[in-house]
Amino acid sequence: MSKPNVVFLLTDQWRLQALGYAGNAQVQTPNIDRLAAESVNFKHAISGYSVCCPWRASFLTGQYPLTHGVIVNDVPISSEPVGLGDAFKSAGYNTAYIGKWHVDGRGRKSYIPRERRLGFDYFKALECTHDYNQSAYYDHDDPNLRFWDGYDVFAQTADARQYIESQSEEQPFMLVLSWGPPHNPYQTAPSEFRDLYDPPNIKLRPNVPADMADDARQWLAGYYAHCTAIDKSVGDIMATLDARGLNENTVLVFASDHGDMLGSHGTVRKQKPWEESIRVPFLLRYPQKYGREALEAAPFLNAHDIMPTLMGVCDLPIPASVDGRDFSPALAGKSIESDGALLACFHPFGEWSRALGGREYRGLRTEQYTYCRTLDGPWLLYDNDADPYQLVNLVHQPECAEIQAELEALLQRELDAVGDEFLDGMSYINRWAYPLDDTGTVPIR
Repeated sequence: MSKPNVVFLLTDQWRLQALGYAGNAQVQTPNIDRLAAESVNFKHAISGYSVCCPWRASFLTGQYPLTHGVIVNDVPISSEPVGLGDAFKSAGYNTAYIGKWHVDGRGRKSYIPRERRLGFDYFKALECTHDYNQSAYYDHDDPNLRFWDGYDVFAQTADARQYIESQSEEQPFMLVLSWGPPHNPYQTAPSEFRDLYDPPNIKLRPNVPADMADDARQWLAGYYAHCTAIDKSVGDIMATLDARGLNENTVLVFASDHGDMLGSHGTVRKQKPWEESIRVPFLLRYPQKYGREALEAAPFLNAHDIMPTLMGVCDLPIPASVDGRDFSPALAGKSIESDGALLACFHPFGEWSRALGGREYRGLRTEQYTYCRTLDGPWLLYDNDADPYQLVNLVHQPECAEIQAELEALLQRELDAVGDEFLDGMSYINRWAYPLDDTGTVPIR
């Protein structure tokens, strides 16, 4: 069997609950739903550190945040990893990255030199922007800013399609296409997609408080518009692979870095340990190896597990610098121990600073429970089977004392395995000498 191509479609802030195949009848995602019907669905994919830069750095290095040092947004990787692009390139792959980068930490509009691209040779990217209709990027080694034409999702997708079409059959390629939406601002998708969703008709999750309902419906209408626009682009990528005859021998992944609260529990955005922030899609289609029928994978896939699992799927050696686990044997039906995924906020910042209720936490999402503790002790305990919207916190309830103790022991075991001492946030900020402003946040440059 020849080495498979890899096309990794990464979205920003797309929660699992906003997909048709995951049970949402309001949002229109027909292409992704079709992909799900042909894919292995990692039903326990978790965004364990649910904010952009920590997740992305772990995805691109296979390392836990306390190894690579990106514990908050807008700081550089401090370790010396074998990057995702490096690992595939050393195995004979062409490598490409298009779209949002957000792991360089030296300014959101700053040029990213070749030596800091983690092994990606074809490179059309920007550190970070959410101006999707006036979206800048750098083209390879040209230090001058350029701009995508129109809505950047469509322009970046067109570039990715051209890249796929340009590749020869003799050499495999690894492409990451990293879109910015559906991350806010929500009301900036093309009008044809915004017209599909009328805010008064949007149904809310039961954990959105009444005083936030009107805002939440407005947000969701725009959010869903971005989702449907991206869905079109997923269909375009699938069509290009089909036209090139690459479907069977291409690993096609659809994923997200973290979710979005969108009013649930009276909160917004990410960084929180609730379902809307931590549950994310992760679909993997590879017909030549796993067939074309929908399958489910049970392991709790976290960000630092993605790189080694991809390497395992492609039968490639995993670099020694990787912390994560290779869950690919589970896709072949082998039993593999996976009791839960770590949840962590290393330092509260940004939209969840201490002034806004932010706190350090460590936690665990198991098949049935979510358990979290802060530096002050146990904080949250939910039975997600009995209480899927997490309306009743069971922490310190006498009838739950036994399961709380079991989860605490399991959490400590997982922390010990990655060497996480669970210190206060400033201890980690000082370790890498990251600057903070007067709000306790690393400044955005």
